[in-house]
Amino acid sequence: MADWTSLKLAWEPRILSILRIMTGLLFLQHGLNKFFNFPPAATQRPYDLFTLAPGLAGILEVGGGILLVFGLFTRPAAFILSGEMAFAYFMAHAPRAFYPYSNGGTLAVLYCFVFLYLWLAGGGEWSLDRLLRRGAASTSGTAARRAA
Repeated sequence: MADWTSLKLAWEPRILSILRIMTGLLFLQHGLNKFFNFPPAATQRPYDLFTLAPGLAGILEVGGGILLVFGLFTRPAAFILSGEMAFAYFMAHAPRAFYPYSNGGTLAVLYCFVFLYLWLAGGGEWSLDRLLRRGAASTSGTAARRAA
């Protein structure tokens, strides 16, 4: 039986990638729903996308969700999306009641902290960010060998 440490070291970056991908897919649905009413929501609120907050939120949710799914610019995207969720919570949910469960803001709080974690942790093993870093490292190594 593999010890816990080696199992953790082997799977931690992969689980981080799965968390990032699933969070991105779920978050993408919020933006797609705002623009296209797809997927249909159980309780649909009409959005006036020509006002700043819902339109900007929809753009951030679609764009940020796509970036997270592919793991491209994960840290800046996650930081911006965390701020969006904090803003959404304090502007739309907190005035209704103190507790997130009572004011309908549990999802905003959860997304906010998952995005903060992704900002700190990065995209994980299965991300375009990692491929770009690896490509940049091999390019700089090739240039150094040519110069020598």
